Amino acid sequence: MKIYDISLTVRSDMPDWPGFPPILLQRFKKLEDGANNNISALSMSVHSGTHVDAPYHFLEDGAAIETLPLDILIGEARVVHLADEVKLITEKVLVEAGIQAGWTRVLLRTRNSQFWAQNRAGFQPDFTGISPDGAAYLVDCGVRLIGLDYLSIAPYQKSRATHEILLKAGVIPLEGVDLHLVPAGIYQLYCLPLKLAGSDGAPVRAVLIDNLPGQ
Repeated sequence: MKIYDISLTVRSDMPDWPGFPPILLQRFKKLEDGANNNISALSMSVHSGTHVDAPYHFLEDGAAIETLPLDILIGEARVVHLADEVKLITEKVLVEAGIQAGWTRVLLRTRNSQFWAQNRAGFQPDFTGISPDGAAYLVDCGVRLIGLDYLSIAPYQKSRATHEILLKAGVIPLEGVDLHLVPAGIYQLYCLPLKLAGSDGAPVRAVLIDNLPGQ
């Protein structure tokens, strides 16, 4: 059994969305300063790093993060590789990639994964995202969770339409996953967001586990 940790490591200098509050991870009690123990504090947006969006992120009357059904966040997931030439994930791209009805959880590895593999500093505005017609196709296929290997499932400065289509249909976006070491295939996904009251999103620790032989 092989476990792939597809979560980004939270650190103060990690790439983040422009305009978000700074990520601060720091110790405020230190053993070397004579404290009884080490204690750290964390401050960041709930949409920084690897995270899940709740409907409330874009829908005024949408459900908050603590209400998301856990059975969607855990279960069989398919990792699909898209060519590096793909700059926008349209319905045509998804059809050609073989994504079809009956797939519940889909994680897309794109050219974005090289940003993490190369430890590229700073926000990359030219990342590959999903177009509105691509989002509609995923809904039509019955996908319930869609993951992408950058900080948003939608292209930069074109976020609303794609998110609204998915969130209105009850599709959970999993954003900021690191798939650069993950082969295409079928896995078991475990993706549990922090249980934050009334929040529009939450950080997650997401892992993929190889299916055991015979499963």
